[in-house]
Amino acid sequence: MSRALTVLFMPESAYGPTNNCIGIGSVLRARGHRVVFASEASWRGRLEALGFEEDLVELGPAAGTDASASEAGGFWTEFVKETAPAFRLPTIEQLERFVRPTWQALLDGARFVQEQLEAVVERQHPDVVVEDNVCAFPALLGAGAPFVRIVSCNPLELGGRKVPPKFSGYPVGDDTCWPAFRTEYERLHRGLWSEFDEWVRACGAPGLPDMEFIHDSDVLNLYVYPEAVDYAHRGRTDPRWHRLESCVRDTDAELPPELAELLRRPDGALVYLSLGSLGSADVALMQRLVAALSDTPHRYVVSKGPLADAYTLPENMWGASQVPQTRVLPLVDLVITHGGNNTTTECFHFGKPMVVLPLFWDQHDNAQRVAETGFGRRLATYGHDARELTTAVDALLADSALRARMARLGERIRARRGVERAATLIEEAAQRRR
Repeated sequence: MSRALTVLFMPESAYGPTNNCIGIGSVLRARGHRVVFASEASWRGRLEALGFEEDLVELGPAAGTDASASEAGGFWTEFVKETAPAFRLPTIEQLERFVRPTWQALLDGARFVQEQLEAVVERQHPDVVVEDNVCAFPALLGAGAPFVRIVSCNPLELGGRKVPPKFSGYPVGDDTCWPAFRTEYERLHRGLWSEFDEWVRACGAPGLPDMEFIHDSDVLNLYVYPEAVDYAHRGRTDPRWHRLESCVRDTDAELPPELAELLRRPDGALVYLSLGSLGSADVALMQRLVAALSDTPHRYVVSKGPLADAYTLPENMWGASQVPQTRVLPLVDLVITHGGNNTTTECFHFGKPMVVLPLFWDQHDNAQRVAETGFGRRLATYGHDARELTTAVDALLADSALRARMARLGERIRARRGVERAATLIEEAAQRRR
């Protein structure tokens, strides 16, 4: 491409979507384009340090006033802490206790940020706008530039009648519970959708698809999920949709000396434990997992999360509040994860089997998909006992055929170079001004 572009990214204020956009943005910047992030304000300084321009926004009047909210992604960390008791409920009950409040918070944020985003667009004059989020921002649709949508959630987010309902964690092969879940979702969200759709139209944007909180792009839509676990009957045939097998950003972060020492030990396998930046804030759950794993012969790298100082690790573990995940994953034999979409797809990218302990949103769907396709085990996050966890770990570590299969799959996924492909597709989309 001969002309340098201005690419405006707006990722959800969480590590997964932001890291996706950082990876793609790094490729675009290396190709000579100007990359601007209209991220939520708690990311201040973090994106600039990576060489990007920041034109940040507030998602609510209280954003940035609380100490924890000043951490990157702190807006959602605080929200999840308040709603965490719902994680113990069946997924159909989480709809009222967690999913609907989450949608409400997302839509409130979209309304609050509308004028700020209009000002960002006016300042930056983007050639293409890229959103990795789950709800519409009318200002981005009215930017006078091609709009690109990235879906860094489980593909059930894209809908379909022949697949389980999103957020359910229900199996593909048994549709017994699907109708009741869909009915309850409709009951709880129809009014919310109608109000948001009316507001979106009042802002001058097109109306939303029925019961969807975000538009498809009329130019380019990307979703991040390996073909090996995608849903065969999801029904998306639109050529404007492209699947990225993975979207893993490079990092040159150094491994801490204490971790390097753990890696040198000859004892047992090496296992990575991470419940994500939000799930790891449940200190009681992390302590229970650590206690169960402390009696095994294996070594563990633990992503301890924002409350890292609240608990200690035994001798067979090393951990920190943040771990350079994409540096650690190639080194380990197994991953114990919450099933966040980024961690799940990164495990496939590096060919690692998983024990999945889902908490909320699409984590249940990812956990079910990993289990039913034979790439790992799904456990009840709060309902399993220590023996179930250690048995699952030992069984997956002993399954040499699975580990070889995943290693081959990882090689194929890495060869498809999802980050570079996404950057190229975005460059091409920028040429299609509406």
